[in-house]
Amino acid sequence: MDLKQLEYFVHVAEFGSFTQASRYLAVAQPALSRQVRALEVELRQPLFERNGRGVTLTEAGKRLLDHSRGLLLQVERARQDLETHRGAPAGRLVIGLPPSVSRTLTGPLVRAYREQFPNATLSIVEGLSTYVLEWLAIGRVDCALVYNAVPSAEVELTPVLEEKLYLVSARGKARGAKLVGPAIGLVEVAQHALVIPSRPHAMRMLLESELAHVGCKAKVALEIESVPAMLDLVQHDGFHAVLSLNAIESSGQADALQVRPITKPPLAATLWIATSAQRPRGPLIEETTQLVKALVLRHWG
Repeated sequence: MDLKQLEYFVHVAEFGSFTQASRYLAVAQPALSRQVRALEVELRQPLFERNGRGVTLTEAGKRLLDHSRGLLLQVERARQDLETHRGAPAGRLVIGLPPSVSRTLTGPLVRAYREQFPNATLSIVEGLSTYVLEWLAIGRVDCALVYNAVPSAEVELTPVLEEKLYLVSARGKARGAKLVGPAIGLVEVAQHALVIPSRPHAMRMLLESELAHVGCKAKVALEIESVPAMLDLVQHDGFHAVLSLNAIESSGQADALQVRPITKPPLAATLWIATSAQRPRGPLIEETTQLVKALVLRHWG
């Protein structure tokens, strides 16, 4: 039994699939299967039950998973302790960003990261907050920015800021029309035909939850994930959307749109920095999260 075998075993267990684990690890699937099989032979019992949809852990596999995570965690802590003692943070960090944040933050983050951490590499992945939190749990990302996260024992959350949400409509042709129009009550928002993301998008879940508190339901006309596509439909087809001001200003379509702040009650989305509570936060993660927070406040604050 060696650490590489345990690492492979943990990833197969977390993905529930040899195929997905091999893609993530960039290891050929036959080689991955051989390593896990060698582990089963050494332990003289099966660790996985194979089926057409992937694999599930046997009872022995579940017990080994707990031990393996602990062992790998100790190794990672030792590596990070030595890294800290050596000096400047190094290594590879993967951060997950919501698409609406990524459009504004990716460029400044890459430039600042390369300047501050010349010995480290950065990888950025995009995804809805729900999916990014799942990636954080299985170790696909090291940290993430997420909207409206629910506290749990597996994730450590640090609030960064609150973004006010607006009802977005096509701008009238009247001379002097401005981007920001008069406020609108949440109950009145429910009367407009909305083009919004499907569940479990964080903004969709927030809107429906707050509308339920005032005894209303959203009038969902279309479900669209893409912000540019949503805004095109708002501009040309008479629909409305609920988005942040940053999403509008970074879209390149602000001149054709009008936004109205939502009040009574006000609607706002909280942006959090999320890290795993089950894995150590080395110096690279610690310093990167501080950098991300500073950049967000600079561009949104």
